[in-house]
Amino acid sequence: MTRSQPHRSACARRTALAALVGLVLVACAPEERGRERAEQADLIIRGLIYTGVESAPTAEAVAVRGGRILKVGARADIDPLAGRNAEVIELENGALYPGFVDSHAHLLGIGLRELTLNLEGVGSIEELVDIVAANVIESAPGATVYGRGWIETGWPEGRMPTRDDLDPVSPDNPVVLTRADGHAAVVNSAALAAVGVDAQTPDPEGGRIEKDASGEPTGMLIDRAMDLVAPLVGAPDEARREEAYGVGAKVYAAHGWTGLHNMSVEPGDVAIMERLAVQGDLPIRVYNALDPAGLHWLEQNAPRTDDTGRVITRAMKLYADGALGSRGAALFDPYADKPDTSGLLLMTPDEARTLMRRALAAGVQVCTHAIGDKANALVLDWYADVLDGAANDLRWRIEHAQVVRPADISRFAALGVIASMQPSHAIGDLFFAPARLGTGRLDGAYAWRSLIGAGAIIAGGSDAPVERGDPLIEFYAAVARRGLDGHQGEDWRPEEAVTREEALKMFTLWPARASFQEDALGTIEPGKRADFTAFSKDIMTVPETDILTARATLTVVDGVVVYRDD
Repeated sequence: MTRSQPHRSACARRTALAALVGLVLVACAPEERGRERAEQADLIIRGLIYTGVESAPTAEAVAVRGGRILKVGARADIDPLAGRNAEVIELENGALYPGFVDSHAHLLGIGLRELTLNLEGVGSIEELVDIVAANVIESAPGATVYGRGWIETGWPEGRMPTRDDLDPVSPDNPVVLTRADGHAAVVNSAALAAVGVDAQTPDPEGGRIEKDASGEPTGMLIDRAMDLVAPLVGAPDEARREEAYGVGAKVYAAHGWTGLHNMSVEPGDVAIMERLAVQGDLPIRVYNALDPAGLHWLEQNAPRTDDTGRVITRAMKLYADGALGSRGAALFDPYADKPDTSGLLLMTPDEARTLMRRALAAGVQVCTHAIGDKANALVLDWYADVLDGAANDLRWRIEHAQVVRPADISRFAALGVIASMQPSHAIGDLFFAPARLGTGRLDGAYAWRSLIGAGAIIAGGSDAPVERGDPLIEFYAAVARRGLDGHQGEDWRPEEAVTREEALKMFTLWPARASFQEDALGTIEPGKRADFTAFSKDIMTVPETDILTARATLTVVDGVVVYRDD
């Protein structure tokens, strides 16, 4: 008895200890299970991955949970993270990239292009006239025939269309055909008569009515002269706008874009996009820059992010000048091929500074359209005046920055101004830009390499529907600086092309910075939003011409597949 007592006591102690350990294990089990669940991915993508992170530029797989990137690395490290119901996507070819973002486009216009007469790719005045003739037959008597997307560069006629081309096939129906850049339109005599434009009509401020030697309108209306025929076209109603926004967003997701910086937005359209996002009908992110009429709205509401996080509104879009193709871009010296004009300024210095000061006080980002060298210099001057030595914390931008005096290039970085540029403009414009500008002014034209070398960042975009809006065309244009047919003219300044690593930043990390989202977007690394773009070819290594034969195969936003090429 005396010998067995210590034995029973030891057993009791062991039993109590085991019970205590069991209680601890039971108590810890939910926490451990919760931790395991938190580390399980609901989406895994395997294949060649370009992360955009300089210290680890490639990976074999990425794991996603709850719309955010959980882990990036070797497949052996990622595969064990797959949850029970995880979707696993194997990239059979090509590669995955951070989500491509178009830093300058017009979402409403992209959608309307799909819903109206699309003149993109028309190859001659003769073809344009044939299209108008066919549409007049299908139109009601007196109804306006409206289309957009033509561009005369490369046409065999070697000139702009006129009302004399359109009148024979449409003597009664007004015809309004907007050039691809949105800064010019050709109309017929019926359209001019309907709005009372004749030889005595003066040019509106910021616009020009082209006239022939006898003083009669030719039918070409430049920049704000287009407003004269706007009543004939009419603005789409809210239902049509909602349809266009939805269609445009789906088209962009299919191109591989995960986001778009939406320019010149009417304030009322913000609610339309937010409604589409809540309904699940806006597959991409939209970062809005309102037109100047929306500044009061911005002063009251910006920065604004909708409940889904898809729609952000905090910027204002201004216009300093017109476009180069229609000779509306403001130049210091006259156009080489039309010495009687130096382009058009669409704002006075006082108007510009007043709007910019209000934006600064309200914490609003300013994005100013400037194409000609004079317009770019003036916008830099206005920014410098308004900022008055303060840091450009609002990340004010210049949209297009196409023709810049070499002496002004360093001012972008010095002022912290973001250059928002569209590479496809260069490979289209450089077919006619030497004639417009003369050889000397090409030194600062589409100067991507010079701007980056001077310390500026370039947020790459497309300006769709002015251009196609294809990220592969934009990437190709940036790295090849050649036409889509491989042509490179002697005045194209090939040294201004960028590396593929820089081009990737132009459409991923730098757009994120240009929209204050670099902490959440722009690279593939843990903690960031799971926005990805996959193309069918490795655009970082294939020959330049092969970039154009690739296609978008996968678009992922917030960890959700919004487009898949089956």
